[in-house]
Amino acid sequence: MVDYLRRTWAEIDLDAITENFALLRGRLAPGCRTMAVVKADAYGHGDGPVALALEQAGADWFAVSNINEGISLRRQGIARPILILGYTPPELAGQLASQRLAQAVVGLDYARELSQGAVAAGVEVDCHMAVDTGMSRIGFFAQKGHEAQAAQEMVAACRLPGLKAEGVFTHFAVADEGAQDSKDYTQAQYDCLCETIRLVEEAGIRFPLRHCCNSAGALCHPQWGMEMARLGIVLYGIAPSDDCQGLAPLRPAMSLRSVVTRVKEIGPGVSVSYGRHYTAQEPRMVASVAVGYADGYRRAWSGKAHVLIHGRPAPVLGSVCMDQMMVDVTHIPGVAPGDVVTLAGRDGQAEITLAQLAALDGSIPYETACLVTRRVPRVYLRRGQPVEVKDFFFPTF
Repeated sequence: MVDYLRRTWAEIDLDAITENFALLRGRLAPGCRTMAVVKADAYGHGDGPVALALEQAGADWFAVSNINEGISLRRQGIARPILILGYTPPELAGQLASQRLAQAVVGLDYARELSQGAVAAGVEVDCHMAVDTGMSRIGFFAQKGHEAQAAQEMVAACRLPGLKAEGVFTHFAVADEGAQDSKDYTQAQYDCLCETIRLVEEAGIRFPLRHCCNSAGALCHPQWGMEMARLGIVLYGIAPSDDCQGLAPLRPAMSLRSVVTRVKEIGPGVSVSYGRHYTAQEPRMVASVAVGYADGYRRAWSGKAHVLIHGRPAPVLGSVCMDQMMVDVTHIPGVAPGDVVTLAGRDGQAEITLAQLAALDGSIPYETACLVTRRVPRVYLRRGQPVEVKDFFFPTF
């Protein structure tokens, strides 16, 4: 029996995640490895259960944002290699080595500092050299004719003591966009990476692992998989952008549910919630729902979103509160306290997607998933049945 507080919860379909993984891996060239991106608590889905499912499904590597996320995976039993995509203080080189965490090297200055930290700790740190081909975020700057300079600096970094350069990578900026100039930009990024690697190899340095394809790259350019592809948002059943919709039959992994706590009738002239932004013009049946912006249901969706009750849409009335909100159920007969409310996901033939919610405030589904807060238990499903719960406040309810 899997127990959890049935107030507001997120259902995570592990079968959907592993099926999405198998689908994308099958599109890559034979022998191309896969790096599952599980940063930000697996995009809000829960790092440990998701990573364990993906490890069992055959993921070769995992990617996280920082050392804390890497250590979290190790403590939850992940044995496969892990790459930290973000910054780690150089004085933590010893922990990188002891936890078997590979580190992205973002430039020559950082490489020197990390080398000093590794030598001081008496360890060798596995590294992946980041190449800035067009994001202007991190990496050896190789844009617009700077490939030779970037290659020279990378060679110097690779020869520093205490560092083992096992990989090189870049990140695409607009691979998820269908406009021709975006396609040309992505092609230029790929060409820039290839030229930079060629120049490094001329100096006698070989990288066992080269990777550039993010989710959009794997969807649109699987032939660029090189030795490894980084699969992120697609694992969770979400297309990277509208332009990528329909390129693969992805299955959404996350559903958000809550419950009705009270149903009441209000008359004409009665206002609802903070700010009185909604006032009834005629009698309405109003249901209170046990979810608010402290759970990740955005206040910006006030008066715009709808939920599903008994498979039918119920519009949000007035402002979303911190812990509760109200919806119009006038047209839905028989609504009662305890009824399940679908905030995102499927109820019967109706569905609300994270992308639809994100569009209400000009956001993206990546952000919507990541902002589901820690007080929302994650309930993990196999074959549609709960098998595990991750509650950040209590091990079990």
